[in-house]
Amino acid sequence: MLNYRDLDWRVIGAALLLSLIGILLIMSAQHDADSVYRQHFYLRQLVWLLIALTAFVVIIHLPLRLFDVSAYLFYGITVGLLVLVLMVGSSRMGATRWFSFGPINLAPSDIAKLAVLLALSRFFAYTKLPPESKRRLAMSAILTILPVMLILKQPDLGTSLVFWVILFVLWFWSGLSPVYLVLILSPLASLIAASHWQTWALYFVVLLVFLFLTRPGMLFSVIVVAANLAFGIITPFIWNRLAEYQKLRILTFLDPGRDPRGAGYQIIQSKIAIGSGGIWGKGFLSGSQTRLDFLPERHTDFVFSVLGEEFGLWGALIVLALFGIIFYRAIRIAVRCRSRFASMVTMGATAVLLFQFFINVGMTLGFMPVTGLALPFLSYGGTSLVLTWTLIGLIVSAHYRWQEY
Repeated sequence: MLNYRDLDWRVIGAALLLSLIGILLIMSAQHDADSVYRQHFYLRQLVWLLIALTAFVVIIHLPLRLFDVSAYLFYGITVGLLVLVLMVGSSRMGATRWFSFGPINLAPSDIAKLAVLLALSRFFAYTKLPPESKRRLAMSAILTILPVMLILKQPDLGTSLVFWVILFVLWFWSGLSPVYLVLILSPLASLIAASHWQTWALYFVVLLVFLFLTRPGMLFSVIVVAANLAFGIITPFIWNRLAEYQKLRILTFLDPGRDPRGAGYQIIQSKIAIGSGGIWGKGFLSGSQTRLDFLPERHTDFVFSVLGEEFGLWGALIVLALFGIIFYRAIRIAVRCRSRFASMVTMGATAVLLFQFFINVGMTLGFMPVTGLALPFLSYGGTSLVLTWTLIGLIVSAHYRWQEY
């Protein structure tokens, strides 16, 4: 029988406060919308919160062992859903990402985050292969690549990045040396450095010196050098294969002023909204950028901009502190768990929430390119909210059962 007093109420309380703040921000964001449908977004989010809390309650009552033994089955079903959505899913703004059931839209890509997290956690918890084993790295990468490729077909580049974050965090948490992680990530640096041949040449000198000093092994070193060469050579081909909106997002991130009425409009208006809030904010329902419809996607991608405009610096700091409580407690739980599976799940869940938080907030401040990743708890979106509370349920469950192996 579950003893509710032993649950981590600091995590639960912080998550609930963030969810309620999110509903208020969604209400304010669409308060002056032209249609009644949009004005009632906050009511739909409230219904989704009740569904998410129901999922949370169910999860904390289930033994973690159940998620352990069913991880690969759940992964297989989710991959099937990702294939199915490409065939029969509904399309919006050039993307096919949702199953539509009347007013309800279900995004299997959000479910896939949970499926990959559980599958990788089970793999790392029970594999006997050493952390630096090429076979171990390859098998875990294949588990990640399959759903990533299907999500890129939708296309949804921002969401696909979350899966790589899960993989790299669990690689590290399962014992892989940071040196190997740096070398595995190095082709991405080569991709960026190859925009200018002198920069690329300097980068390669640094890479070769690093390999000489760390000595990760001849075969691994050869693979790293070959991968860096390949990524550098194909840089122009990758750029040409990007969709126009993806190119615009990258260019706008580097220079929002190059297209202030087009691709740079969102970032510019977001900065104006946050800056105009000052220390104390303009007050609830009183944000001019929001009310006058200058701020686009203000109930989803840019909900943090609404927070900054209406509640100012102090409101943003309160929200950041609530997120900080969740991240701090979750990492402590991951360290404390005796079960490797529970520890992996907790750390992976924390990585998902922290990455989406970091990217979304950075995006609204102009530090990150616009990716479309939701801000956990606050952004409008039913599937995203249920997933977020599911991750919180797994974290709280791991805390409650930390002594179990």
